[in-house]
Amino acid sequence: MVAQRGRRNGSAPAAKRAPDVDNAPTDQLPVVGADADGGGGAAGSAGQNTARAVPEATVARLAVYLRVLSEMAEQGSTTVSSEELSAAAGVNSAKLRKDLSHLGSYGTRGVGYEVEVLIGQIERTLGLTRKHKVAVVGIGNLGHALANYGGFPGRGFPVEALFDVDPDLIGVPVGGIPVSHLDDIPAVCVERDISIGVIATPPAAAQSVCDRLVDGGVQSILNFAPVVLQVPEHVEVRKVDLAVELQILSFHVARKAGGEVGGREADDSVEDGADGSAKGAVMS
Repeated sequence: MVAQRGRRNGSAPAAKRAPDVDNAPTDQLPVVGADADGGGGAAGSAGQNTARAVPEATVARLAVYLRVLSEMAEQGSTTVSSEELSAAAGVNSAKLRKDLSHLGSYGTRGVGYEVEVLIGQIERTLGLTRKHKVAVVGIGNLGHALANYGGFPGRGFPVEALFDVDPDLIGVPVGGIPVSHLDDIPAVCVERDISIGVIATPPAAAQSVCDRLVDGGVQSILNFAPVVLQVPEHVEVRKVDLAVELQILSFHVARKAGGEVGGREADDSVEDGADGSAKGAVMS
């Protein structure tokens, strides 16, 4: 999964060196200190009043750590060492400790990290302390699957609106939610306070759908259509291209079979992806 947007009403910037993906900062995220729950102390005050840039790759790995930690909590674990957590998340322990240091969380020697505390820190950093309502546009096979996916609500992303142009679908409930027409996207998104729009339409319709979502106040878009969307600067777009993910897997198959690859530089660019591994965008 990659962040991708076009530029609207402006020329492209001058060419420059490609950024270091693993160290590219996201928007400023709040530091979560030991007293982030409202306790006093200098550390708590600093955490509440300071912002720190978190690398894009770290943000992706934090989501993986959160999933693993949530599973550990369900199994009754109260503490976890960096070695245990890194092994379960599929990253090395040094990278994990560096990632968690962005939260102001360093663990306790001989004890490790408190699972519930770390879950809270990651959730606050990822903005998961409130629910983000989701709209899915394009109720084909993929749209149906997304609308019925039970993992979204439990993680704070309830699907609250569905849209399509097929007259046979309009008004028909999918996953318990009636499908609305594309023309109603702006009004419905405002009415239902939609935070995230998911585009699962054919490529030709994606930009028009994107424009309607933006008109409805949606500032975060997950795009499954194989096109680069033109959006205002304040709108964040994440692109999921399953064909690219398959091509990356093909690269690894070819490498393991002794096939020709483009040298160590190409190897590094694939290995150190958004989640710090050779994995791509995966819904679990």
